Amino acid sequence: MSAGTYTPRPGAAPLPRMIAAQTALETRMLLRNGEQLLLTVIIPTLLLVLFSAVDIVDTGSGASVDFLAPGILALAVMSTAFTGQAIATGFERRYGVLKRLGASPLPRWALMTAKTLSVLVTEVLQVLLLTAIAFALGWSPQGNPLSVLLLLVLGTAAFSGLGLLMAGTLKAEATLAAANLVFLLLLVGGGVIVPLDKFPDAVQSVLGLLPISALSEGLRDVLQHGASMPWGQAGILAVWAVLGLGAAAKLFRWE
Repeated sequence: MSAGTYTPRPGAAPLPRMIAAQTALETRMLLRNGEQLLLTVIIPTLLLVLFSAVDIVDTGSGASVDFLAPGILALAVMSTAFTGQAIATGFERRYGVLKRLGASPLPRWALMTAKTLSVLVTEVLQVLLLTAIAFALGWSPQGNPLSVLLLLVLGTAAFSGLGLLMAGTLKAEATLAAANLVFLLLLVGGGVIVPLDKFPDAVQSVLGLLPISALSEGLRDVLQHGASMPWGQAGILAVWAVLGLGAAAKLFRWE
């Protein structure tokens, strides 16, 4: 055995390995958090089952689950990429976690990449679970899966940018209150459960520009009506993504 075999080799791990390790840590922390599970899994599941089984809201012709499932998928994306990420990142910033991680060998952009990858992993689990439940309730989806994937990615980018913007500019307590309030307001007025055509015409035009409305209506066009690609809704999500991520990158404060 040659000399130096057991000599320590101090230094940072390769960047891909650091990002993968941070992604795994972020995902475990998210899945172990009871409040996060309530937002990301329990509430969307209960809403899907309840409103599909009980005729509370008039969703038009066809099975209720065909209308509800796309909206609930949009809600799941919002709950993880926006509400959950904003609250978690806001308190990490308050307690100095982000400042300490920012001083580690992991670059700040790589930390945000890991957070984004963690959101995507969680969303995959959400989509699989909610899709299985929707199928059990009699869901009959249509359309191109690639169109659905593109809408989900654009929605994730839009909500992630807004969540990071909120977490990086407001105090943690304000982020907690604002993120939950926005979640409730968009749940009611974002076309998730209540169709947008139930609102007054003047309000519809405004609500249709919201990212949750664009995502839920876009998914509904594809999965319920078999549309190829709702470019109008995709464009709205792309604009929100550019504005949100750009503002977050410029205004985010690490302390």
